[in-house]
Amino acid sequence: MKKLVLIRHCQADGNHMDSPLTNNGVNQARRLAEFFIDQDLKIDRIISSPYMRAVETIMPYSRDKQIEIETDVRLRERILSAEPVDDWLDAIETSFDDMDYSLPGGESSNDALARVLELIEEIKQSDRSDTVALVTHANLLMLILAHFEGDYGFKQWRLLKKPDVFMIEHDQDFYQLHHIW
Repeated sequence: MKKLVLIRHCQADGNHMDSPLTNNGVNQARRLAEFFIDQDLKIDRIISSPYMRAVETIMPYSRDKQIEIETDVRLRERILSAEPVDDWLDAIETSFDDMDYSLPGGESSNDALARVLELIEEIKQSDRSDTVALVTHANLLMLILAHFEGDYGFKQWRLLKKPDVFMIEHDQDFYQLHHIW
């Protein structure tokens, strides 16, 4: 893998794992596919969160280029808590400041990051793809970005758009991060 394209899903009708894209989200997904084609970004492999909104985000590109969408649970939304959280923004901010912080039944930032880095390492070890797209969710996306470039955190998480796209170029031990959408 030489390039890793990180995609936050388009606008969805809710946060449940089966929440579909809104009409606007469907249009965003089409524009995203057009963007990749116009930029001549040749994605060889697509791996998505199994959540419907993530799969639907990359589907127009997948269909156009006839690339199978693989799903991997390691790209799922981070579980902040198993129970409702009164001030979830404070909890998310705390989780970026303290990577080991977790609420009951929830996942710490380090736990979520470990599962996605395991996937990225598997991809790096595979020689079959030059450019791999990962379709995921805001919180997990920001943890990946912070891992590769320390300037990312809660403030940048709040500024993410639906969709949002970043590219990490990899050359031996050197990584370069670009915000491309």
